[in-house]
Amino acid sequence: MNDTKAMFLHCTATGIAPRLERHYDAGFQPTAAYRARLPDMLEAVDPIPGQPVGIQQVGVSNFRLPLRFRTASGETVMLETSVTATVSLAANLRGIHMGRIVRSFYAHQNEVITVSALERILGECQRQTGTTGARLKLTFSFPRLQRALRSGLQGYQFYKVSFEGRVDAAGVFRKFIGFDYVYASTCPCSAELAEHARSERDVYSVPHSQRSKARLRVEVAPNASLNIEDLQQRCSDALKTETQVMVKREDEQAFAELNGAHLKFVEDAARLLYKELDGDERIHDFQVVCSHLESLHSHDAVSVICKGLPGGFTADFDDFRSLVC
Repeated sequence: MNDTKAMFLHCTATGIAPRLERHYDAGFQPTAAYRARLPDMLEAVDPIPGQPVGIQQVGVSNFRLPLRFRTASGETVMLETSVTATVSLAANLRGIHMGRIVRSFYAHQNEVITVSALERILGECQRQTGTTGARLKLTFSFPRLQRALRSGLQGYQFYKVSFEGRVDAAGVFRKFIGFDYVYASTCPCSAELAEHARSERDVYSVPHSQRSKARLRVEVAPNASLNIEDLQQRCSDALKTETQVMVKREDEQAFAELNGAHLKFVEDAARLLYKELDGDERIHDFQVVCSHLESLHSHDAVSVICKGLPGGFTADFDDFRSLVC
């Protein structure tokens, strides 16, 4: 009868014990000989499932650890960092030791990480896994003190940053920085119409403004270094209207004046950033994506621009919802 059947892992309602005993041996310590006998799937000779072709990227995504980064002033800050690391896989190999990717990176947890240092870390990762092409991307939130416009108050502004390194099959290393910058944008058209209403009909009205975001992806020139603060300054010089952290009334008034002095469409924002980045010799190539989260419309205004180098970044971007801020 069904109620008398034993189960494999659980007791039955009638009290029959499971066929298999489950327990965790907390006191067991593996010896070197024991570890040497552990099965290794890379030694299996079974046919590769599916089509036996090479894989361009295989690895791990979003393993996190605290890493040290250097500010422009020379200080170091420890930040929670999300790491994505992938390598290429030859057609005759079934898999890689993904744990080695994580372990190889933990060896650098006490170092100060720069985007240029990723070349050395990638080389070690390749040697650990026996592969050729490799990619490494670090994503973190970078704090920087921002001074209020007029009151002198200070507060921390946080920037989403990524360091990325790539090594191709020929051993050529390329380094990239991603940077998100949040600013305010006031529509030139609505500002003009508001002034028209005041002048022609003595009607008070307010131009529409919105929180906006620019996402930069830059390729750093081979022998150059570029600080996070450098990118923040480029954005600030171009757009002028970064959102504020700490404000008193005089700061809020100043911000209204600042936006009035620097009206901009989303197209203007892209071109202003283009001018700033194109004039920096440390930046080999770049892509800029801007999104103005419209307060007039129920949709956003977006623009994408790139430097236009042959074989470089393109204006291919469609994940605009990731720019909501």
